Amino acid sequence: MTSIGGASTGMVDWNLAVATATRLVRPGPDVSRDEARAVVAELRRHAKASEEHVRGFTRLGTEEGHDTPVLVVDRPGWIRANVAGFRELLKPLLDKMQDRRGNSPGGAVMSAVGGKVTGVELGMLLSFLASRVLGQYETFAPATRQLPAGANGGGRLLLVAPNIVHVERELDVEPHDFRLWVCLHEETHRTQFTAVPWLRDHLEGEIQSFLGETDVDPMTVLERVREAAQTLAGGRPEAEEDDGGRSLVELVQTPAQREILGRLTAVMSLLEGHADFVMDGVGPDVVPTVGEIREKFQQRRAKGASRLDMALRKLLGLDAKLRQYRDGERFVRAVVDEVGMDGFNRVWTSPNTLPTKTEIAKPADWIARVHRRTE
Repeated sequence: MTSIGGASTGMVDWNLAVATATRLVRPGPDVSRDEARAVVAELRRHAKASEEHVRGFTRLGTEEGHDTPVLVVDRPGWIRANVAGFRELLKPLLDKMQDRRGNSPGGAVMSAVGGKVTGVELGMLLSFLASRVLGQYETFAPATRQLPAGANGGGRLLLVAPNIVHVERELDVEPHDFRLWVCLHEETHRTQFTAVPWLRDHLEGEIQSFLGETDVDPMTVLERVREAAQTLAGGRPEAEEDDGGRSLVELVQTPAQREILGRLTAVMSLLEGHADFVMDGVGPDVVPTVGEIREKFQQRRAKGASRLDMALRKLLGLDAKLRQYRDGERFVRAVVDEVGMDGFNRVWTSPNTLPTKTEIAKPADWIARVHRRTE
């Protein structure tokens, strides 16, 4: 296995996380080699076509296109990419935790052992997620030999081919339409970050501020990861699964973090809701069966899977992400209905024009604040 860069020391053994997740991840759907090549080629074509569709509908971006690569990956490829991104984003927090642990008696030995344990458990969680993600715009993606990224800190767009094939078969929808529909969603995320230059730095600043406020014992955070891994492995008593405990994010909140998290929640709701709005708005012109796809996909989102899946969603904060799709899409639709696409696009002017968490639920308040001030 290729190292993801640097030594595997500290609070998390990242290379062990990759190895564990790759070993445990479920195999993808049964496809022939020729069919796999055809799926990859089609996803690349759809990703390219989506640029023009999204740009025309949203009126964002330029004819010059993007400098961020599109990568069609398998499940292990998604795992490697996400571990690299996590490592980059969490480095300040983990360094802080490492310093605290290093100053305690026996801290160095405990860190070495704990890093391997956490690497295994993080790998277990990633193996669970790797079979569920259809696509992803990696905003904070460091370039590696195997996984290129955009210049000047730009990200990369990942399309997870086996998962897309699995879901299109599960939903029994038209494969070519479904693949384009997924690409439209992910391309919208790529357009958001490439057309709005300040957005990436703003989001990273908010995340780092959130992590910088973290002042908990390292073992408390690691114990939460451990509980999630034990749930996945069936090691927690069944009675505990419905409770699920607090999510990883909720665990480390201080008053300052709650304020930051409110802003982050609003931004993520905006981004996810905008992508859903665009994929459905573009859909009727280029995806003939978009109505059937959306109905079946919404049913799949709503019912989830097993109790185990629901427990993990809560523990990892994924239930909040599902609400973000719904609440954000309602916000975007209400604003566009009221002031049009150009009026909505004022949201991208600066961090000050982003909606607050309250405004996501009350679009009229955002319209009054932003449009009244401007006019």
